[in-house]
Amino acid sequence: MSDVFREVDEEVRHEQWVKLWKAYGHYAIAGVVSVVLVVAGGVGWKEYRTGRQQAESEQFTAAGELLAAGQPELASQRFALLADNASSGYGTLARLREAAALAAAGNAAGAVAVLDRLAVVDDADPPLRELAALLAVYQLMDSASRDELDGRLAPLLADDSPWHSSARELSGVLAFRGGETERAREIFTVIVEDTAAPQAVRSRAAGMLAILGTRSGGG
Repeated sequence: MSDVFREVDEEVRHEQWVKLWKAYGHYAIAGVVSVVLVVAGGVGWKEYRTGRQQAESEQFTAAGELLAAGQPELASQRFALLADNASSGYGTLARLREAAALAAAGNAAGAVAVLDRLAVVDDADPPLRELAALLAVYQLMDSASRDELDGRLAPLLADDSPWHSSARELSGVLAFRGGETERAREIFTVIVEDTAAPQAVRSRAAGMLAILGTRSGGG
């Protein structure tokens, strides 16, 4: 009988995780992507002085408005066009937003292909290349194998990666989904105790710890 209760408990925890991921997963992605918008603002502020760069800023904004208005396919085309022809930092930023638009249009494979190409572009800023790699993992969470996801996350878990907290969070989710409860608990505990981690990431980790409960045997 105890096995039955244990199975029910695990099922309840899984349902709680699904609810948490549905509620916060998109916010996690949005939180990472928002960094792109902040960077874009910085690019626009520094480069507004020349006519072409100002035009690229306006194209970037217009494509973003299409995406916000529920026209992801058209937005992805506009971002792609800008990325292909940009002479400034907007090229990389537009490529990231192209991937987001493709994902919003339901074309996850297309989004991953764009992100994978960006992740290996030599002239892109390293933090943005790593961001592309991280966003690709988000897109593959429900379709790729555990080995592939772990392999993609490995370089992003390094302490010197600007995205290591987000990568660690995904690593914890993968451990939980793979039935590695203790491993997941350890990962989320590290995140919660890391005062340098973004508050949103720490909050989600705390939520996962609440779902996971206490260690067997107490403590």
